[in-house]
Amino acid sequence: MQDIETIKHTLSTGEEVIFRSPQVSDTQAMLDYINTLSAEQTFILMQGEQLRFEEEEQFVKDSLVAISYGRKVLLLAFVGSTLVGVAGIELKTRAEKHVGVFGISIAKEYRGKGIGKLLMGITLDEAKKKLPDIKIVTLGVFSNNPLAKSMYEKFGFKEYGRLPKGAKHRDDYVDHIEMYKEI
Repeated sequence: MQDIETIKHTLSTGEEVIFRSPQVSDTQAMLDYINTLSAEQTFILMQGEQLRFEEEEQFVKDSLVAISYGRKVLLLAFVGSTLVGVAGIELKTRAEKHVGVFGISIAKEYRGKGIGKLLMGITLDEAKKKLPDIKIVTLGVFSNNPLAKSMYEKFGFKEYGRLPKGAKHRDDYVDHIEMYKEI
């Protein structure tokens, strides 16, 4: 399996953030993390659903296999023993195997501290190194999340499509914006 070395960064608050690849032993932390984000109904595709341990365990195992085959990068961000961010890029298949789909999330208490920007940069760098087929990275962002859209634009992503009312966020339907970047 291809792992990144542990990358450490000290925030302006003095907190140290550790970025690293996942391990099977991270399953419970990852489950708690995604279920918390889903319950919060933040800007992710899960809007209140709760995963079971077995589902998250299968996701972790499948991710580790995809990582080992050079089809995915997945990074976790920790402050101490607390999982505060997750980002990844997974390649599509067949005629689209050069296209990676990016996703990122940051825990509520850690937003606005620069962790997302760091995590995104590290994830894109790792994708360039570890995913030999990658040429394009795509992502989706809710239209009512201008902070995320602005960050993506700063990394060179451009809007290429918009599905009106394509995502349900809490009780509203919002446009789902599709963005891309050639790498």
